[in-house]
Amino acid sequence: MLVQHDAADAERFERVIVESVRHILEHPDPRDYIDWAEDYIPETLGLWDSSLDPAEIARLTRMLATLIWDATPQPSNAFRPRPLPQPAPEDPCLCGSGFAYGQCCGNLDELPHLSTELVWDIVIELLSEDGVRAALASGVVPEPLLARIADRWLDEDRPGRVVALLEPLFAGALESLDGRYEPALDLLCDAYDRLDHRRKKLALLQRVCREGGRALQSAAWQRLGTMHIDAGDYALAQDAFTAALRSDPDSPGTALLEITLLVAQHKDAQARERARFWRHRFKRRGLESESFMEFLEQVIVDPQEAMVNTQSDVLDPALVDLHDWVAVAMARPLPDYALVNRRRRARPAMPTRTTQLELFEGLEARKTPDVADDGTMPESWIESGRPVGLRAPVEVGSSEALWHRLYPGGKPRSIHLTLSEELDVWSEPGWLDHLLGHPELADSLDVLDDLATALYVHPESALPWIAHALLTPVLDRAWSILERVLPPDSGRQLPWSIEANRPALRLLFRRYLAQAQEGHSEEARRTLETLLRLNPQDNHGARAELMNLYLRDGEDERALALARRFPDDLLADLAYGEVLALYRLGREERARTVLKTAIRRLPRIPRYLTRKRIKQPRLDPLGVTLGGEDQAWLYREAMRDVWAAEPGVLDWLKRCLV
Repeated sequence: MLVQHDAADAERFERVIVESVRHILEHPDPRDYIDWAEDYIPETLGLWDSSLDPAEIARLTRMLATLIWDATPQPSNAFRPRPLPQPAPEDPCLCGSGFAYGQCCGNLDELPHLSTELVWDIVIELLSEDGVRAALASGVVPEPLLARIADRWLDEDRPGRVVALLEPLFAGALESLDGRYEPALDLLCDAYDRLDHRRKKLALLQRVCREGGRALQSAAWQRLGTMHIDAGDYALAQDAFTAALRSDPDSPGTALLEITLLVAQHKDAQARERARFWRHRFKRRGLESESFMEFLEQVIVDPQEAMVNTQSDVLDPALVDLHDWVAVAMARPLPDYALVNRRRRARPAMPTRTTQLELFEGLEARKTPDVADDGTMPESWIESGRPVGLRAPVEVGSSEALWHRLYPGGKPRSIHLTLSEELDVWSEPGWLDHLLGHPELADSLDVLDDLATALYVHPESALPWIAHALLTPVLDRAWSILERVLPPDSGRQLPWSIEANRPALRLLFRRYLAQAQEGHSEEARRTLETLLRLNPQDNHGARAELMNLYLRDGEDERALALARRFPDDLLADLAYGEVLALYRLGREERARTVLKTAIRRLPRIPRYLTRKRIKQPRLDPLGVTLGGEDQAWLYREAMRDVWAAEPGVLDWLKRCLV
């Protein structure tokens, strides 16, 4: 290949090749092409402005034009090149120097080489559909470049054709297939995904991992690793990364897999460190590509944002637009919400037998007068606050009225976080178009609640970096608005029974879930404590989550204070959490007394805690039966590791059952 001096030279040279191939395909006459090239090539490469004399320019132009012509597959020649005949040594040189060919261009020791495969890449891009079929029928398209045709067909949503084209490449022995076949492997897997042929894709990848060459093995392991990340199986994803690294330690795809795995687990500090490692490794080995090095630089600054940016081409465009909106809208000044005093309602009686969902909806917090305010119970929990309702500023209320006419989702039922399965808000783009033109909608808790709901049901929101980039800013803005209007010392409460408060309370609970998912336990605890302060009725069951956080953090006194706020609670987390806290504080007699009460109400929990192995019962996606096997299993899954970590407590629990 001709050596280029900088990126601008390379870009001009590439333009010459592409336009030359285009001209040859449209005008397959060598004389016509040479005449055209004598003007186009010097002009495009800027040779007229160089220090070369006209004879040298003519010589370079003719040589380059000949190289391109000789390397270009000709449709009229069954897609084989038709090289120009070389003059005899005594004939005049075709470059126009006036010398004999043997004394001029024919006397060059080493001519540059233009790869026919490179030209084929351009030809495939320029051919019509009929031309592509003719090229395939000729049987001379280089096998690795079949991926170019497959990519074109997949863009046209023709996955069946892609499978028919690429499957034969992988039907025989695989060890001879080098890294040039990686795009074909990826596209075949993409086509299988479109056709929902998951088993065929998995069988192909597993076979490549066993039998393929090292570069192709690495690509297959990378693909499997990504699949495991999407499924949330990080242990298998780690195994796949290790195998990919062993197969090809210098593959950017392997580096991307490792960073993706770390970011998916919210290990951002490790992701930054590994990005620095890969950046240094690729620079030292001269393997860096400009785009990938830019990605590594972004990871070092913000791993989550880097993952969003690198996947922007394959993400739903609606999410990309929403990402841009978030960047602008979340920077707006906070709005001033008002508080409307409401009369406190009578508390409902506690149900004796119900589902966990119904309990969260109807159970009111009970004040315990004998708990001293001595630090074991946060002051913000004292239930002396007045119930109020939130009221948006007038200008926000006007924006909300139009929003409600456009947004098709409505609100989730009761304390649910998602809409009914029949609703697909993303199939109706009117609301999103309106949102993108109105950043002031970020001033509305009602709208922020709808956005969080919409993001919950979007398929790509399961990607951790999407949640971090889109959902987290929405939830943090809601938190800031509420902190502004209801600081910890406000003495006000937001009962769930007041409908205007529900978007805010739902946003708080969502914020806790997002923080817990990202491993931010301190922030998650603060969010739950705020939710309980504002809504002591605790419709969302925040007390159960908070109890488990306290116990995991060794905050046994706080765990006891929380349990006292909810005496006779039918949630396993509260009833048995109090037992564990008392035992760890050395108050075994009191723990035994509390355990007897817990066993009388929820008798199946101890068996599920003390057994090393136990069969999972049938779970009902619609709710949990209080006192049932399903509730016992879920508590075991959530907290058995904490119980098992306390020396002697499980043996003590067994003895208490005798």
